[in-house]
Amino acid sequence: MDSLWIKNSGKSKKDFPVLDQDLDTEAVVIGAGIAGILTAYHLVKQGIKVVVLEGNTVGSGTTSHTTAKITACHGLIYDRLLHQAGKKLAGCHAIANQKAILAYRDLIDSEQIDCGFEMLPCYLYTTGDTTALEAEYKAAASFGLPVSMVTSTELPFPVTGAIRYEDQAQFHPLQFLWQLASHLNIYEHTMATKVKKNTVYTSSGFQVHARHIIAATHYPFKNMPGLYFTRMHQERSYALAISGPPALSGMYVNTSKNGCTFRSYGDYLIIGGGNHRSGENNQGGYYDRLRAEVRRLYPEAREQFHWSAQDCITLDGLPYIGRYSIFTPDLYLATGFQEWGMTSSMVAARLLTDLIIGQPNDCHDLYLPKRFDELFEFGNFANEIGHAVRGLIGRKAKKNALKIENLENGQGGVVEKDGELLGAYRDDEGNVSLVHLRCPHLGCTLSWNPDEKSWDCPCHGTRLDCKGNIISNPAIEDLNHTEKHFS
Repeated sequence: MDSLWIKNSGKSKKDFPVLDQDLDTEAVVIGAGIAGILTAYHLVKQGIKVVVLEGNTVGSGTTSHTTAKITACHGLIYDRLLHQAGKKLAGCHAIANQKAILAYRDLIDSEQIDCGFEMLPCYLYTTGDTTALEAEYKAAASFGLPVSMVTSTELPFPVTGAIRYEDQAQFHPLQFLWQLASHLNIYEHTMATKVKKNTVYTSSGFQVHARHIIAATHYPFKNMPGLYFTRMHQERSYALAISGPPALSGMYVNTSKNGCTFRSYGDYLIIGGGNHRSGENNQGGYYDRLRAEVRRLYPEAREQFHWSAQDCITLDGLPYIGRYSIFTPDLYLATGFQEWGMTSSMVAARLLTDLIIGQPNDCHDLYLPKRFDELFEFGNFANEIGHAVRGLIGRKAKKNALKIENLENGQGGVVEKDGELLGAYRDDEGNVSLVHLRCPHLGCTLSWNPDEKSWDCPCHGTRLDCKGNIISNPAIEDLNHTEKHFS
């Protein structure tokens, strides 16, 4: 289902042309989500000639499926960073995110963007033991973040404690993005398929030559160099927008990965949660769990929208922002924003702009993409490799294979046909679509997601619809479905 933002975006969207000629420019940004558009905007403000390439339409990816909280409240992160990176670098992350909120405020004011922007507090709450929360508060306070400890909130259930972050914000992400994009030179439906030296090759058959190339494609589509597929995975989360409950005066984030987030937008309350690694949702039911929570907390509420999002998770919990690799000095990237893409996108745009114009940035070393602390990250690195190996083997697929005739309408799963394992989906009219199970990215075995009716890769998070058409990267080539059956 489309998100609240898509359904309530108004008419501020401008259509952009498909690239129909070779271009020479100073900088090209690949990806017209919030990170790409913010980066392009900042570069233009520095007098740099910029072209933006978008494979679909502006804001059609992760940006349109966020809960759109602009906050430095990123869960239990600052105490961990304090011990792992030291006070200077950990503090740099905290202050960079707080400054990003104010940068949004100033940009929205200067460009007169109407996007429902509000400054309000964000609460990191727990309903259990407060030991970790108290340590987080001390760390956040030591960096100068505007925090205080409270023991009660406006949520419809008791909390044992919460950190209140002042001067945070929320907005309508697509209204913001589309108005900002109207100032830029953008080409839609122009997929970047390859980057070689200072040239971007596109699906339209034309090339863009640039001194600087910035990959803001959510997940890097260029595997070598960089090997980002060994240093990240993707996770899905789910959201409901309901009507009926009173508006909240703040945003809320749970310390537990299994907890819920809350924020209001107009007449709607948005509740998010249900995180899991992409490709690991064979049983489904994540929307139903959120619905059960809504019935418990707001029995009179009515569901209006539901949607899901996908986030890149790095080994150490910090984004990769900077030069793609030591071998590609003119290629940059911004990825691995966890669930905090709104704030991290502004941080990335400012840092990348500083790099390109030669301006020092205190957070350069913290987000350096080539960083790799063996003592800290080896366990996470081994875990990513283990997932990739299991995905390549695909033993579960064979074990859980069904017979095509046993598929019910609206059901998908792995079937065996003529000795080959295939993915199958029977639609509501009884038509069956078959797809190959090898992910077109690096060949891992795809898994059926019944909540989204999609084929998801458990290794790197590529998603395809029931007919093998790409929904989200890193794959850039569709997985052609083999044939249809009618029964």
